[in-house]
Amino acid sequence: MTYDLPALHIVVADGVAIVTLDNPPLNLSDGTLLSSLRRFVAQVRDDADVRVILFESADPDFFIAHGDMRFITEPDVMAAAGAATMAANPDAEFPPALNLMQVVHEELRSLPQVTIAKLTGLARGGGNEFLMALDMRFAAIGKAGQAQPEVLLGIMPGGGGTQYMTSLVGRARTLELLLGTQLADAELAERYGLVNRALPADEIDEFVDSLARRIGALNPEIIAAVKSAVTAAATPITHEGLSTENALLTPLFSADAATLAHKLLAAGMQTREGERNLEALLDPMP
Repeated sequence: MTYDLPALHIVVADGVAIVTLDNPPLNLSDGTLLSSLRRFVAQVRDDADVRVILFESADPDFFIAHGDMRFITEPDVMAAAGAATMAANPDAEFPPALNLMQVVHEELRSLPQVTIAKLTGLARGGGNEFLMALDMRFAAIGKAGQAQPEVLLGIMPGGGGTQYMTSLVGRARTLELLLGTQLADAELAERYGLVNRALPADEIDEFVDSLARRIGALNPEIIAAVKSAVTAAATPITHEGLSTENALLTPLFSADAATLAHKLLAAGMQTREGERNLEALLDPMP
């Protein structure tokens, strides 16, 4: 079965849903992508024919580049996107203490299916937070890169990043990555625990696709039991922690942050050339 949602192309076969992120020009985490992800999650959650969800990107350079800068420069944009997702999913809950990106990532994280990402490009900010909300991540050596550059934008990670990353890599490494803002390549991401494995670029498709099919062939009750047991053993991520993150983030969406965002956009942020080497554009150090 094949079907499309705005910014998403979905193919379902043999228990595996392959979801291709296709939101040109940069695969931004914007109102379009977030709304479609909520719709997809609502549709797939109770689909017994889908046991594994594999996310990949149609863009060779970017998995999800980052959150749309309009969330900073136009404060009403995220609120409008949240309202649109509620209109499309009237039965879905929207905890009032969380923002739209947190809600979407939590809905992905709570799916009964096993969620896997194939990372063959760059994922920063909200793109990396999306990755960290999934069950497994595999990165292509020489192509993949992950970063949280928000502090250089005058804000902080607010799509679950402070909670998800701490759960994955620990407090000290989280502080290094969130405050140091360096781009982590596939090898460093593997060493720190941001991804399951760093794989040669010419081997990642075969490995990840085979893993997805192997899990997809299992009895769904076994998958659910294993995932539930492992989740119970892991460090819990709570709405309290996420709401604290959001409460700390909200005051940082200031006039100064908007001014900086406009300056960065003028310098090339959210253009393909600027995004390929975003750390150089953002770095305040000479």
